[in-house]
Amino acid sequence: MNDQQPAHRYTPALANQIERRWQDRWEEEGTFNAPNPSGPWADPQAIGDKPKFMVQDMFPYPSGVGLHVGHPLGFIGTDVIARHQRAMGRNVLYTMGFDAFGLPAEQYAVRTGQHPRKTTDDNIANYIRQLRQLGLSHDTRRAIQTIDPGFYKWTQWIFTRIYNAWYDERVGKARPIEELVSAFEAGALPTADGREWAQLSAVEQRAEVDGRRLAYKSSAAVNWAPGLGTVVANEEVTGEGLTEVGDFPVFRRNLPQWMMRITAYADRLIDDLDLLDWPESIKAMQRNWIGRSHGAAIEFTAGDATIEVFTTRPDTIFGATFMVLAPEHPLVDELVPVAWPAQTRQAWTEGAATPKEAVAAYRLSTSRKSDLDRQADEDKAKTGVFTGAFATNPVSGEQVPVFIADYVLMGYGTGAIMAVPAQDARDWAFAKKYDLPIVRTVQPSEGHPDDEPFLGEGPAINSESESISLNGKGIAEAKAAVIAHLESVGAGHGTITYKLRDWLFSRQRYWGEPFPIVYDKDGVAHALPESMLPVQLPEVADYSPKTYEPDDAESMPESPLSRATDWVEVELDLGDGVQTYTRETNVMPQWAGSCWYEMRYTDPDNADRFVDRGCEEYWMGPGRGSGAGVAGDPGGVDLYVGGVEHAVLHLLYSRFWHKVLFDLGEVSSREPFRRLFNQGYVQAYTYRDHRLAPVPAAEVEEHGEGDATTYTWNGQAVTREYGKMGKSLKNVVTPDEMCEQYGADTFRLYEMSMGPLDQSRPWETRAVVGSQRFLQRLWRVVVDEESGELCVSDHAPSDQLNRLLHKTIDGVARDYEALQFNTAIAKLIELNNAVTKAGAAPRSVVEPLILMTAPVAPHIAEELWHRLGHEQTLSYEPFPVADPALLVDDTVTCVVQVQGKVRDRLEVPADISEADLESLARESAKVQAALDGKQIRKVIVRAPKLVNIVAG
Repeated sequence: MNDQQPAHRYTPALANQIERRWQDRWEEEGTFNAPNPSGPWADPQAIGDKPKFMVQDMFPYPSGVGLHVGHPLGFIGTDVIARHQRAMGRNVLYTMGFDAFGLPAEQYAVRTGQHPRKTTDDNIANYIRQLRQLGLSHDTRRAIQTIDPGFYKWTQWIFTRIYNAWYDERVGKARPIEELVSAFEAGALPTADGREWAQLSAVEQRAEVDGRRLAYKSSAAVNWAPGLGTVVANEEVTGEGLTEVGDFPVFRRNLPQWMMRITAYADRLIDDLDLLDWPESIKAMQRNWIGRSHGAAIEFTAGDATIEVFTTRPDTIFGATFMVLAPEHPLVDELVPVAWPAQTRQAWTEGAATPKEAVAAYRLSTSRKSDLDRQADEDKAKTGVFTGAFATNPVSGEQVPVFIADYVLMGYGTGAIMAVPAQDARDWAFAKKYDLPIVRTVQPSEGHPDDEPFLGEGPAINSESESISLNGKGIAEAKAAVIAHLESVGAGHGTITYKLRDWLFSRQRYWGEPFPIVYDKDGVAHALPESMLPVQLPEVADYSPKTYEPDDAESMPESPLSRATDWVEVELDLGDGVQTYTRETNVMPQWAGSCWYEMRYTDPDNADRFVDRGCEEYWMGPGRGSGAGVAGDPGGVDLYVGGVEHAVLHLLYSRFWHKVLFDLGEVSSREPFRRLFNQGYVQAYTYRDHRLAPVPAAEVEEHGEGDATTYTWNGQAVTREYGKMGKSLKNVVTPDEMCEQYGADTFRLYEMSMGPLDQSRPWETRAVVGSQRFLQRLWRVVVDEESGELCVSDHAPSDQLNRLLHKTIDGVARDYEALQFNTAIAKLIELNNAVTKAGAAPRSVVEPLILMTAPVAPHIAEELWHRLGHEQTLSYEPFPVADPALLVDDTVTCVVQVQGKVRDRLEVPADISEADLESLARESAKVQAALDGKQIRKVIVRAPKLVNIVAG
């Protein structure tokens, strides 16, 4: 028996050799370089009248661990799309960059003393190597890195454009700050206190302007993490009140920080979602995050203070039996009296001797909780303390106690609520705990429990005073009536509010974009002109921000840049002669570069502008590409692929930046991303021993099958659980391993065939062999394994094989367009099997099969195409076109039923008449047997697919 392997078999070794050769050729020839309409890569002739298509991945952060097999899922998917779009005759822009600033690299630098750029550059080089071996068809000329000064110069420039802009609500768009000054001078806009512009001092005029900027510095309630030495955004805090990075406690502190006035765009960010081809779930997440609510602002008086609340249910105001303020509310200190008033109940005070002591203790405990933690569990026991103050209900005239409690957030509405326990579960729980009155103002439905709040709709009850009665009115009518009453007495008005808060844009870190801001001797901020950009990061000896004990809530941030004194103090001429200025020592958050990088892909080497207008308009402008002919097309990237976890961070922030640039006339597109697709995740099994410690998944042995399956490692029983892939779980499989063991094309094919691209799927290395076998069979269709000679023929295919070919072309084309790669691969496998069975493979079938396989397995496709005698790459070969005449079957299967049961199946001509079909059915031996002599009473014919015989 000869076990020697054929000399020309498609093995992993041969696959690797083929793949490296084609990757080198693509790189040398610039195969995937897309021409631009203007600039140094302008090639109008190459563009011609081709439609364009811009497809983009959410660019990765290059961690030191490198890629595991889950990471490339979306990348391979976008490559399949890009290759198919080229074959469809489109000019395709497809590239990859790196989101390279961020805390992990800085923390690694702190631990090792190695500059973050060194480790980041090393990580990027590793990522590029790993991505290249997958055969991704990137235009590598366009790759960007957010840490390159040539890139972040323009990130800084965009910041200055936002800083030097304000939102004009009269026209609903951003305008240059100079136009704000002109509006003040002309009296078209009132100043804060109503005085004329000329009556204000220079300092007061500057304050008016700064108070309207879209980027501004303000003392704001922020999440301060002493253990990290920096503030973090709400989205970077876990539900346990810890930082996502490092698990350090987070405290709420009022600190001066740079902010972005994203709230000015709240309505447009919601309304323009209707223009986007995004998953509805992502749109819902953004709408909920922005949290637009219609209701009323109502003023309760408490002594000399006025407490404004926002409510979506002003019709329930007669049921407001107490008030709750966020512990951070600025009025709390003003409200707190020296001693407890006589009406105070002991349960309200938490045992404190004075209101001031009670409030201080409660505020300290609340500062250790994140906003998410304070909202996380609706069922947990409510806590709070009485401030010692009472307020007057402006409609009923009742005196109601004022509490502070952590379930009310300063970041939503006004930071104060009128508590209506009968109509709100949280207020109900609070009222029950502190023995506060409960007054129903909405008639509960019949059978509603007396000991629960009623959250439904019904007529108003118990809602009457000398000046107004809401009783009997429905919700809408009661809302309108009470708002009109409040406005008539000057105690409130109808309004809209939002959950969205302005974006905290400062970080006390080193490894981030420096702000293009300097301060003069009076502490006034000045944005640097473009000629002074980029402001580059200085070299420092110590990269770490000043950290403190994790629970030191009173500590203050100190950036590493503040220690670079030679860099901080700078002499500049900003138009008033050379003066000494102090640089801003905070840096921008990691999100900054990702807010606009898609535009830079269209023109990455431009040193004179952040993007050439012609390039942006061609690749991202409205009415082009996938937006052609679409009413209300906002423009943007034709297809953006990435994880759902970025729904309310990167995606919201980038939309905001893009809209500001659109308003200022810098770009033609209203939105950055026309269509969004969220890929699923590759998950893996984790195996744990008796200590619940993970064991190497690759070394686990499986025994039995089905429900009786057991697992062992080194002879001991282990348990199996399903979840994410990670180094700590010892279940990581890398693309490097897969490419070495099977080849990149096999790995690509397996990942795309595992299931729909938008669904998560389990990784199973043993199943990869199925994809390998398909490619080996495809290879054998073209290449004789023994001799290496071609084994295709020029004879015509059979009619049956030809029809299958055209059905496959039609189905695969539709699957590629719909991003249903797994079903496309199944159709290719079916066609390849049919070709294999047909003997000598007809060239007229094999070549279309190779072209259809190329998007998912490009290296083997290029090799086979070349061996078939084609000198040029197949990357721009037209995708096969199906003949419509061959998509219709000559024959179809007709089901024959007797008494509703299938008794026979007949192969009949597709155009058979009803009379002929009935005759064939009556003559069927199986039908005759089923009738067993019964008389036929009725025959229902639906030619050509159904005959139903009724007998009796």
